[in-house]
Amino acid sequence: MAEKVLAARSPGATATSDRIEVAVDQVVLARTPGRALGSARAAGLKKAAVEVAIAYDGHCVTAGADRGLTAAADFLTHGILVARPGVGFAAPVHTERFASPGRFCLTDEPRLAGVGGIGMLTLVAPAALLARALVQGSAMIRRPVSVQVLVTGRLRPFVCARDVALELVRRGLGDVVRRVEQARGAPVVLEFAGASARALSVGERAVLADVAPQVGAAAALFVADERTEVFLRDQRRSKAHRALAPDTGAPSEELVTVDLGAVDPLLRDEGGRVRAVRDLDGQPVTQVLLGGDGGATLRDLLAVAALLKSKRVPPRLDFLLAVPSRQMLEVLASTGALADLLATGARLLEPDARAMLGELYPPPASGVALRTCAPEPRGPGQRGHVVASAETLAYAVATGEVGDPRAFKRPVRVTVPRALPTDDVLVTRKAERAAASRSAEPAAVEALPA
Repeated sequence: MAEKVLAARSPGATATSDRIEVAVDQVVLARTPGRALGSARAAGLKKAAVEVAIAYDGHCVTAGADRGLTAAADFLTHGILVARPGVGFAAPVHTERFASPGRFCLTDEPRLAGVGGIGMLTLVAPAALLARALVQGSAMIRRPVSVQVLVTGRLRPFVCARDVALELVRRGLGDVVRRVEQARGAPVVLEFAGASARALSVGERAVLADVAPQVGAAAALFVADERTEVFLRDQRRSKAHRALAPDTGAPSEELVTVDLGAVDPLLRDEGGRVRAVRDLDGQPVTQVLLGGDGGATLRDLLAVAALLKSKRVPPRLDFLLAVPSRQMLEVLASTGALADLLATGARLLEPDARAMLGELYPPPASGVALRTCAPEPRGPGQRGHVVASAETLAYAVATGEVGDPRAFKRPVRVTVPRALPTDDVLVTRKAERAAASRSAEPAAVEALPA
């Protein structure tokens, strides 16, 4: 599938070319948008030469007021949208509102790999390459190769997509990626295939695609099919849909198979080892971070709210709720799930990117710190988080200790609303609007990182 996406955008490339010139559809700036803009302006940028260019301002917690208005105006005058603080984390927001199947995207954010769940190929690029894409609408990249992940079976109760992602890590998917990359000298794209992969929701696909940077892959891709079309229709973006599927007999370097029905609740411990949840059974938990940019779907959040209804957080446990996107937050609020989570004792956090990087809310000095999203690598001697599924976190909040969520015994039935709020109130699209709001909202747009 990656080859199909790129071939449509590099008509002059030969089949044996290691490096190819590819037309770029989207550019997403989330880590250091100011650096990429500076490089692009030095290269003569007037207006972004791609379908969608957007800068995510992920620093919600700031020390000063009236920051970033000039910086935001700089982006907007060059045709680059600005996603303001509070819109959510870049990967889930972009999947909901901008990502399109069959397109090619360059970004500075490895955690954007999750958009592969909708069928968009996304590669990480340095500032110079991002600048070229903004100016010329194209980029020179190394031709990737594919590793196929064949998904079979069906998920059992209390087993989530996060458990499947951890199972892939435990199966040695990272070793496969490294072996192929060394043998071929090319970046590796994970392509998920099989009838069971098609049965997953777009949210679950995004969680599995998010495993790519964790195993050293350049990107991940799912098919774009009827489920993708329904997802886009619910987002009022049905025109963005394009079917994407591998050709029969399409080659891949290696094949990895995972049976969903054989996956148990898993966790990744502080040392990076994937283990069964029962291995840490009974250990006290002092911090839980539910949500983030790639660890929990809307269905997961609704399920946790139902499992914890009428329960109270233990005194020694800090329950942090980082809702992935503003859209999800509005759905939680409208269904009453947010009120249930807050009644349990959850602390609602701003969607600040530094929470995912481990800079905010570090693990406490004692006890287990659980989270659904994979943190950035930590330095030697630093305590790390334990990564687990949303329902495993629900059990920790309910009991104050690590345990198998199947102890709840009765799984909850969750219906995800189809009528979704799609008003992009925190996405600024025109420079005039930013200028007009300068006096009325002096702190509306925070400074974008340099």
